[in-house]
Amino acid sequence: MGCLVSTPKDTGGNRRRPGSIGEVSVYVPGLRIPKPVDFSQSLSGHVSKTLVERLTAMRTRIVVMAGQEALTITRTRRKTTTQHGRSTLADLHQALEDYLPVLLGLVSDGSQLQFKVQFIWVNQEDDAEETAMFNAWYEVLSVLHLMAVLSLSQANLLLLPRTSADFYQPKASEESRRGSIDIFLKAAGYLDCAVRHVLPRLPSELRRNLPVDLAEGVLRALCLQALGQGVDIQLGMAIDSAKATLAVKRRLACEMVKYWQQAQDNLMNLPLSNGWGEKHRHFVKWKYVEAKAAAYYYHGLILDEGNTEKSHGMAVAALQAADEYFEESKKACEVFNAAHPLSRNPPLWGTMKYLSEKIPKDTSSKVRINRDLYSHEKNMGTPPTLPDFALALKPNEYQLPPVDPSWNENVQLGHIGTNEVKRG
Repeated sequence: MGCLVSTPKDTGGNRRRPGSIGEVSVYVPGLRIPKPVDFSQSLSGHVSKTLVERLTAMRTRIVVMAGQEALTITRTRRKTTTQHGRSTLADLHQALEDYLPVLLGLVSDGSQLQFKVQFIWVNQEDDAEETAMFNAWYEVLSVLHLMAVLSLSQANLLLLPRTSADFYQPKASEESRRGSIDIFLKAAGYLDCAVRHVLPRLPSELRRNLPVDLAEGVLRALCLQALGQGVDIQLGMAIDSAKATLAVKRRLACEMVKYWQQAQDNLMNLPLSNGWGEKHRHFVKWKYVEAKAAAYYYHGLILDEGNTEKSHGMAVAALQAADEYFEESKKACEVFNAAHPLSRNPPLWGTMKYLSEKIPKDTSSKVRINRDLYSHEKNMGTPPTLPDFALALKPNEYQLPPVDPSWNENVQLGHIGTNEVKRG
């Protein structure tokens, strides 16, 4: 059950298309914006007036705040975004968290109320401008997606480098980096819950007709991206730590490759050709290639610790692969930034700041040493296979909240189909 209505490509002004989104450390999809809903017309006679008014007030607040937050995407000045955007992000996120337990009353115990209200959201990555469905689980899915996107936006703000106290070079503070990892895990938790516990609630027909923004592959890819960027931050912190061994750094880099490869695989066959969608695909490709540069670099350094000509040769092949992937990643980054909406890189810092200096230098040095040591220059051929490590970083275990107690006080006002609206 549940009726689907999709509005074709850009028929009006509901979908906001910023020309530029400024500096990007974390890919944040364009915000899906909810459109107003008339709960009183849909639920009159079935739900108490108090509950209808509460649902209406909470969702109207979200509609207004989400519309305002979407406008800040076009503000490219970091000062404006951090002073204004950070607080509104938190407020909107809290409004969604407050709304969710009340919303879940519509789907509690398989209630037929879930089919009574038409929920409409403006898409960003899909060709259809907006999608409407008479199914409250679609609303739950949209809320979780928006909560995840807001978390990614918060992480992006934390990771935009700022001038340090010593004025040496812009970077994100250790506190911001640690905080961003927590946020990435939280975002991944919302998305993991959406995939495992909400999508299965929708009939197969509705699942097939979801906008690409909410397609299972996109949700899984965003979850994996959040985890991949969390590992990227961990690797940067390991690089800064005198105690972290090469083995630890290699493991983190290799795990990062797997997260980004899986993210790319999830997007492989999806129609992401529209604005934000195309930019999304370019971002994943860029980060996947960048991760491979890091993994081959550390793998090469460890292989070089061997004492044989074979191990040294494999080390050089790995370092040469790292250098090639690093050059490819710079081109992929340019493609991402040139895709609309336009974006730009913040000043290099962390993992890639370090590797941008070390990869070319160490590759050149090891090739020269290997040539001098063995008195001839060999064609190293294909690089050695990267080690396969189990993925350590997991999403937070997010669970849908219990239904708000106000539903226990809801007075039964009639029947819907064969089911009575009854709580308690």
